Amino acid sequence: MRPLTCVEICAGAGGQALGLAMAGFVHVALVEYEPEYCKTLKENRPEWNVICADVHDFNGYSYRGIDLLAGGVPCPPFSKAGKQLGKDDERDLFPEAIRLIKEITPRAVMLENVRGFLDSDFDEYRRQILSSIEKLGYKTQISLLNASDFGVPQLRPRVVIIGIRNDQKGSFNYPERQLDKTLSVGNALSDLMAENGWKGAKKWAANANKIAPTLVGGSKKHGGPDLGPTRARKAWAELGVDGLGIANEPPEPNFIGMPRLTSKMLARIQGFPDTWTFGKKKTIACRMIGNAFPPPVAQAVGEKLKECLNDGFDDSRC
Repeated sequence: MRPLTCVEICAGAGGQALGLAMAGFVHVALVEYEPEYCKTLKENRPEWNVICADVHDFNGYSYRGIDLLAGGVPCPPFSKAGKQLGKDDERDLFPEAIRLIKEITPRAVMLENVRGFLDSDFDEYRRQILSSIEKLGYKTQISLLNASDFGVPQLRPRVVIIGIRNDQKGSFNYPERQLDKTLSVGNALSDLMAENGWKGAKKWAANANKIAPTLVGGSKKHGGPDLGPTRARKAWAELGVDGLGIANEPPEPNFIGMPRLTSKMLARIQGFPDTWTFGKKKTIACRMIGNAFPPPVAQAVGEKLKECLNDGFDDSRC
């Protein structure tokens, strides 16, 4: 079969894009506004066509007919950590996503956001968004997926909206849970904690026997290189992790106390491969990692999209 093509908006540090690529999608364009994120995307995947621009200025007509339009539109308008202004928040990019669906007419759409998007306060707006996509000729579905159900050692619920163009023969089903793949924080990070010969690594790993709380990325204005507010840091402390900061290196051999996580450890908890880099500045790295969509979840959804789009595909186009 020919490769399935994808345009992605609000690409961030590449979590969704990486997962979709692992599922077999080929990105013909990734649109991202922040220069640091664009640099990360280009450094990790030089072959990707990264367009560092405001999505408001991105014209979709040049990409008309691609297989998938994907994106993680900004979550602050719906996040419980913010003011939850929804459609009244200037950062709400759902209208731009709908504009691009109209311009590109992809065979499928995948949009993700935070759990707060399902709150009753947004019932009317949510129905409006789904209705707008349906009026453009798509069957829509919406579901809450937990990252820990797909091998990610973290409590991270995400809302995923799927739209399948009405002329497609295949049907989409959300992926089934893969609980056997999920590790505890201790099992996931034991080798990294022991990299510098820390004698307490094995004991620490045995005690860190649960999944992690949701990683917090923060924004440009708020959030530094730490693991979030008091409640989040308390949850990390129960796993034997000091959440007040981020370490440059794993613990030394004779370290005593609660270790801090490194950026590499954070990335692994988010589901990124160890080879994915986020630069040398901890604050920006934490923000990139904490705001990312876990690649294993994107891959699981992408594989189901691939099944749907390949079902009944015209062999003459293979």
